[in-house]
Amino acid sequence: MGKNNVFKISLILTSLVVVFGLISPSMFKNVANSGFNLIVGNFNWIYLVVMLALVIFAIFLAFSKYGNIRLGKDTDRPEFSNLSWFSMLFGAGMGIGLVFFGAVEPLKHMASPLGTNPGSVDSVNFAMQQSFMHWGITPWAAYAVMGLSLAYFQFRKDAPGLISSIFLPILGKEGVEGPIGKTIDILAVFTTVTGIATSLGMGTMQIAGGLEYMFGIKNTIYVQMIIVAVATVLYIKSSTSGLDKGIKFLSNLNLGLACALLVGAILVGPSIDMIANFSNGMGLYLEQFISQSLYIDPHGEWVAQWRVFYWAMWIAWIPFVGIFIARISKGRTIREFIIGVTLVPALVCIIWFAVFGTLGMNLGLDFAKDATMVTETALFKVFSNYQFGNILSIIAMILLCTFFISSADSATYVLGMFTSNGDLNPSCKKKVAWGIIQALLAIVLLISGGLDTLQKVSIISAFPFAIIMIFSIVSTMKALKEEVKVEKTKKYYEFKYNQAKLQTQK
Repeated sequence: MGKNNVFKISLILTSLVVVFGLISPSMFKNVANSGFNLIVGNFNWIYLVVMLALVIFAIFLAFSKYGNIRLGKDTDRPEFSNLSWFSMLFGAGMGIGLVFFGAVEPLKHMASPLGTNPGSVDSVNFAMQQSFMHWGITPWAAYAVMGLSLAYFQFRKDAPGLISSIFLPILGKEGVEGPIGKTIDILAVFTTVTGIATSLGMGTMQIAGGLEYMFGIKNTIYVQMIIVAVATVLYIKSSTSGLDKGIKFLSNLNLGLACALLVGAILVGPSIDMIANFSNGMGLYLEQFISQSLYIDPHGEWVAQWRVFYWAMWIAWIPFVGIFIARISKGRTIREFIIGVTLVPALVCIIWFAVFGTLGMNLGLDFAKDATMVTETALFKVFSNYQFGNILSIIAMILLCTFFISSADSATYVLGMFTSNGDLNPSCKKKVAWGIIQALLAIVLLISGGLDTLQKVSIISAFPFAIIMIFSIVSTMKALKEEVKVEKTKKYYEFKYNQAKLQTQK
């Protein structure tokens, strides 16, 4: 199976899904429901175990003897400043999701908590704890493991920038270049396309919802399609302009707008309550991290609707975010990489949810029930209850658009790499093709059921890649052990050589 076949097969596979969804949205939805019920009914525990394993592995690597190994040659140093590096990985790794769920998730948890009364103090603490679980260290640790593995093999071992390259220690060169390796790459492409399409669908729904709530423009599927079309033109243009120009500029702009929105929310909102909710939520998050990571409600759907959905969404984003942050992280040590990719972004996400969650929850249980009836307008309803809320809503709308474009243009760049045998500068032709395909898939998901279908397709597409991630841990560990062993042997013979040389001189 040649390298061009990965592009052709991936394109055909995703195109067939798009055509199926366009021809029969109702049947597409039924298939998504069947696949979702099968996986959640039998295999939801796999998502939980895999994500916890990735967290443990990331922590282990950061504080192990492998932490000083550089992702590149020993003389390589980082290409981007810490600020630009952080803004690019942050924009790629979370993007639209922060704006979409920042207020509405805590509101939903407070209105429908597990094991306590809605609207109570305990429900507020539960809302913070669960939001921190879903957006804290776990997704970033997963990104870090994939990004580290890719950067290690690509920049230190001179392997192509492909997911299959991670499995060189297990499969060997022939296995990686053969059908097994190419199948892994095709799965990575398909998982990435569906993951990004899910995110674009959520962003489109919220932009359309914001336009209706703020300006009275009715939220219809046609408006959503226009939003996708305009954004597609913009992100393809950005993607084809290169990493240093379009993507870097948009990432820095995202970070600036996100900071402005966050600071504005803190200034107009109940800052003391924000601090209290942050502290209480963080305490519960850290105290019950392991038990919550493995919790399954045997007779309910809460875990499937929340935890499994999020874990699947992050797994669906792992190939894309992993290869992207690997591309921008050459020259950093393993320890520096893991700390930078996990702790800093996770803390920012936790602060984000403490701030915007408090803004919403402080308006009371009745407001929470009303606001969460339409998920995509909840944030704008929250802002409308605060001074300068219109200004915050406008900033949020702009941020949604820039996050939308930056996530999509990063994805088209990465999909171009995946289908060009890891070429760090894929052709514009391939980037344009993938840009159009992921936009069409986003439209398919929107017309076949909105948020519900988005969630279910994300969970289904991520399932094969969850299994791949376990083997990636084994393969990366094998490679690191071998490197340390070789380095010890080299130092031993250097020592013996120097001793012999001293004896000769005497």
